[in-house]
Amino acid sequence: MTPTDHPTPLLVFDEVEPDEDCICGGCNARRRARRHAAPVHEGGHAAARSIRRRAAVLMAAVGTAMGGGTAAAGQAAAAPAPTPGPTPGGSSTAQPPGSPQGEVSSLYGDDAPGERASAAPGAVARPATRAQIIQRAQSWVDQRVPYGMGRYWSDGYRQDCSGFVSMAWGLGSSQTTWTLPNFAERIAKADLQPGDVLIYNNPANPQAGSHVTLFGGWTDATRTRYLAYEQTSPGTRKRDTPYAYWSNSGSYLPYRFTGLSGGSSDGAPATAFPGADKFGPGANNAYVTRLGQLLVQRGGARFYTEGPGPQWGEADRRATEAFQLAQGWRGSEADGIPGKDTWDYLVNGKGRDIDAGTPLPPPTPPGTGVPAFPGPDRFGPGAVNDDVRRLGEQLVRKGFGAAYRVGPGPQWSESDRQAVQAFQQAQGWTGADADGYPGPETWRRLFS
Repeated sequence: MTPTDHPTPLLVFDEVEPDEDCICGGCNARRRARRHAAPVHEGGHAAARSIRRRAAVLMAAVGTAMGGGTAAAGQAAAAPAPTPGPTPGGSSTAQPPGSPQGEVSSLYGDDAPGERASAAPGAVARPATRAQIIQRAQSWVDQRVPYGMGRYWSDGYRQDCSGFVSMAWGLGSSQTTWTLPNFAERIAKADLQPGDVLIYNNPANPQAGSHVTLFGGWTDATRTRYLAYEQTSPGTRKRDTPYAYWSNSGSYLPYRFTGLSGGSSDGAPATAFPGADKFGPGANNAYVTRLGQLLVQRGGARFYTEGPGPQWGEADRRATEAFQLAQGWRGSEADGIPGKDTWDYLVNGKGRDIDAGTPLPPPTPPGTGVPAFPGPDRFGPGAVNDDVRRLGEQLVRKGFGAAYRVGPGPQWSESDRQAVQAFQQAQGWTGADADGYPGPETWRRLFS
């Protein structure tokens, strides 16, 4: 009998691939991910095997048919073992099971053996604001990205805890918990802000016991719990977490990404006071959101049952007043509306946080609040409506009616503008804050 009498059949592997003719984003991303996916021995999916893998199997089969033997076929198909990571000495500490991580790798894990991606600072693929970091993290939460040490998501990042943070920070590679600090600086617990991270490195086995979470903001006034974004089995999650973590709490260290760029989630500037008219009843803008976020960071989370958001509400007023009271301010300095000093203290981390010892401001009694601000478009040249009349009559009652020779009436006039400006200047405002046109804060003070 010759080898050709009973030829060894070639092994056939069915590979499910997206339709090559489809141009949708999903198919494009899946084709790209499968081209660059990790090998099966590192956790890759069988459907993502490359043409090189199929060629190796075919050659092994041919070799067997030609008399090479099963041993040669086994050698041809054998996959190289993954390179172990560093394991410095130290005692082992308990860590949530099932959360190992891979080594430093380039996007899609397609770097050649011995040519691992550099862990040097500066390998950043794109700039990152705090808002972008949280937005990227939330995208994995929304997609429910499954956990996998040797798997790579369609955006190219490894699906473990450090790959998740590498993605959120916009790094050009998937790092590890022991290399992420190369892209960051140590900070204190009191300095934590959304987009920072908490890292624990298990000295006994960094690959199998270490972990990193992305800080999303404090969830209580005592700063004992925070919103953690993390990649852990079975997949990406966002949850209220005890500081610093469920286990090994005392060993987590806070870090801040050194590649942060300016900006915030709502487009509000980080430090400049936007003006008193951006806050108060009727206000609806990005600065109100920014104010709420700052107040939450300073201990005001208990006032918000939802949000913070762009529309001014009683939660914003009470949280602002509580912060002002925490500074020892009273009277008009603690009216629940942020002025330049309140804003300066919040954005620059000055003064005292709101704590359990701060007296809580009472809610506004129902029926005694100021009327809702009708909107800036109701006032100014050409405006004719009852709100103009109402404004003028209240200015007269408050003693600012000297500019009126007749009226007030429903048609906006220069007399209205001068009367409003006189009232604004009496509040100590200047420049754009005293331009003679009512905003939410002018309206609130005028009718309170």
